[in-house]
Amino acid sequence: MSTAQLGFGFPKFVGELPSFWQARFYDFNVYSHKKKKEKLKYMHANPVIRGLVKHQKDWPWSSFLFYAKDELGLVEIDAVDL
Repeated sequence: MSTAQLGFGFPKFVGELPSFWQARFYDFNVYSHKKKKEKLKYMHANPVIRGLVKHQKDWPWSSFLFYAKDELGLVEIDAVDL
């Protein structure tokens, strides 16, 4: 084992742990088909809303084309039954 690994200190309090989600975001269980569709549409729309692309199909890391036209993109998709 390297000394760098041994030197890694763990925080004394959980509040000191780094957070994955930004402060105004949170995780939750997707509990219905309607909610799955809603969240998928939200994720596909994000690059357009942020001005990164003009259309959802133009974001190279999106699953939009997979769901809209059954086309493969840069990222392998584990299909969600909608």
